[in-house]
Amino acid sequence: MCPAVAGRAAPRAPNVCRLLGRRARGFYARDAGVALRKNMGLLRTILCQESTKFKNVWTTHSASPIAYERGRIYLDNYRCCISSIAQEPRILYQKPKCSKSEKIEDALLLECPLGEMLPNPSDYKPSLIVLTVQNWLLRLSADCGEILEKVYLAGSCCKFRYLSWDTPQEVMVVKSAQNKLPAAARQAGIQQSVLFHLAVFQVLPLSFIGMLEINKKVFGNNVTDVAISNGILIVMYSMGLVRLYNFQAISEQFMEQPFDLGCEFNWNGEVGVVGKYPFGLPCNIKITDTPPLLFEASSLENAFQIGGFPWHYIITPNKKKHRGVFYICSLKDNALAKNGIQDMKCCSLEPDWIYFHPDMSGRIIHVGPNLIKVLKLKEVENNTDQIEIAEDFIITANRENCVNSSVTVTSSGRVVKKRLNLLDDDPEQETFKIVDYEDELDLLSTVAVTEIGADGRAHLDLRCNEHGILLKSIPLLESWDVTYSHEVYFDRDIVLHIEQKPNRRFSCYVYQMVCDTAKEDECSRHERTERVSCKKGGRIFEYT
Repeated sequence: MCPAVAGRAAPRAPNVCRLLGRRARGFYARDAGVALRKNMGLLRTILCQESTKFKNVWTTHSASPIAYERGRIYLDNYRCCISSIAQEPRILYQKPKCSKSEKIEDALLLECPLGEMLPNPSDYKPSLIVLTVQNWLLRLSADCGEILEKVYLAGSCCKFRYLSWDTPQEVMVVKSAQNKLPAAARQAGIQQSVLFHLAVFQVLPLSFIGMLEINKKVFGNNVTDVAISNGILIVMYSMGLVRLYNFQAISEQFMEQPFDLGCEFNWNGEVGVVGKYPFGLPCNIKITDTPPLLFEASSLENAFQIGGFPWHYIITPNKKKHRGVFYICSLKDNALAKNGIQDMKCCSLEPDWIYFHPDMSGRIIHVGPNLIKVLKLKEVENNTDQIEIAEDFIITANRENCVNSSVTVTSSGRVVKKRLNLLDDDPEQETFKIVDYEDELDLLSTVAVTEIGADGRAHLDLRCNEHGILLKSIPLLESWDVTYSHEVYFDRDIVLHIEQKPNRRFSCYVYQMVCDTAKEDECSRHERTERVSCKKGGRIFEYT
């Protein structure tokens, strides 16, 4: 121990218990999470400055769907990966053309878990899990596309098509398409009892939990879809019924035998290796009886959501006349919350939509053509047993110049009566199209579109997530056709607009944050806004 300096008090030893307690609550100054939060706070401050702009740095087009995940743009059925971070297009990897049998059906981005020891160095880097049309599950390096792991799921008995998270970045679910017999087999009276297959995996390291069948003999004849989310098996029926079951209880009760990937097994007279061709995975969770029901509800088009605090759920009464009407009820006793019927009474081609806020605040976002309501659940005064729905804040579309009168007078004095009133989402009025949440910057993003003449113009607004105050508005320079399909991603300092045009034509517009300075002259500005075309990896890019 170093001696105390003369004339200066010896430094006090830190309170170890206090430091450990603060670290457990996330307040340790040297923790990586603290540094990240500070950096994100600085980025948010810079981003919201008036001098900060977003510039369309490059654009590309494709004849196949374009996907985006965490700074990476995927084209050509995930064979080509481009970084969205560089100011000029930078191809991370490009694989040669493959046959139709190697087509990728779905994909999930897998990121390294924190605080865990992993068996391989490659496990600490992001990877892409893809599902091929031939029932292969592959884990690819997100940086170079190298195959890190491969698992064969099953033979031709079922066709796996969909990937989803049960628990994000922890437990993954692979779902098959619905099993349907050929018309000739149905006419011959052959019955198909197994409707879906679900394979469940723990990720990083990748391990097999189990595979189960959804059988109509157990769950009924009218099953239309199934999913596993947050440990709940969700079964949906054609009449709008939704039933919830405890998946962990099902796996414990009905699992016949656990299996590990790569191990030899003897299953129903077949000898093979788990996850290897041609045997694939055994269906080791056999549900022979109806599991205990946790909850059920009837909702139009099976629309059912759970969230909030205390737990509530949102449904639409199962009648077409109630489309656009949402009931918010307690999960505990099905009691309708006070002010729990939300109805915007929209007259529009596209319906309004509602969902629990992804920021885990328990709030609810209700989006209409010209109105966004952020709602909160709170206790009723003098009655702590009842919950009411109250408005936290409201965002309205800019329709100051919109005149929607049924009677107008021309300059000559002639009175003209309109036969039809404008819809709430008429293209000539500013209309909300997309609402999203950027969790790292704690910003609410909204996309609003207005048709000006033959072109539609859109802008992305960034708002304070707590109060809805407008902090930044980013104009999208390209024309926005409301009849096309659009996706907009706001990710830290990047904005991506992916557009699907008719005849399977896709476009991707990449915007990046830039800071303008007062010293720049008009000449230099003009030089940087010139469009240049270049060809990289056989693909044409347009950039400034």
